[in-house]
Amino acid sequence: MAALITRAFPDVRRADAGTILVSSWTLPAPGVQKQAADLAIEKWEHQERPDAMLSFTTFLSENGREVLNYAQWTDDDSQREWTRAARRSHDIGGVERMVLGIERPGEVRYSLHRSYTSEEEADSAPGALVTPTFETEGPDSQRAFIDGVIAILERTRPPGLLAAHFHMSKDGHGVLNHAEWRDMSAWRRFAESGGTVEMGMLIEGLEGVAPAPTQLGVPRYLPYKSLVNVEAP
Repeated sequence: MAALITRAFPDVRRADAGTILVSSWTLPAPGVQKQAADLAIEKWEHQERPDAMLSFTTFLSENGREVLNYAQWTDDDSQREWTRAARRSHDIGGVERMVLGIERPGEVRYSLHRSYTSEEEADSAPGALVTPTFETEGPDSQRAFIDGVIAILERTRPPGLLAAHFHMSKDGHGVLNHAEWRDMSAWRRFAESGGTVEMGMLIEGLEGVAPAPTQLGVPRYLPYKSLVNVEAP
């Protein structure tokens, strides 16, 4: 079955996506960024795909050293079953052989919890993705943090922020903000104007929430390619 490949962002809020797998690859040099992303897309494009795999999207980091993969599946059991079968038939792997020195630390399994959307979203296509992540100590701290950030966004309405989709890791230990901006300039204006200060105060006032310690700055990405295996309902 032919797959639709575009440069669009994924439909994050599609109702049939019960699980989301997010992984970040670190590259040995900026010159192999597109090669790594193309290998990821081509692996899915040229093999039989299960109906449970809804979409697979790649983003390129602004610094040229990372590829972000965002995969939507219907449910965990179907994804795990496919992965086991693929390993038995040697369908997984190959990227390390083609891109020497690439680091693939693994995937984080998420579910979408809540989304903030702006009035701009209907009339603008996102051009930049910003993905701050946070450590949490369980579902209660995940929900409290997400509710607090969305309350701030709904009150302040940052210009250029089209949507912010808050994902809860299924182990309870993390939150991913999949923030869609009109362009990178809009995000920079937000950051330079002190837009993150109130959110920092929110984190300080919540128990069991902290910025992810592995991040050096906020990860920023540009859209590259998205493969849609099953159209959204």
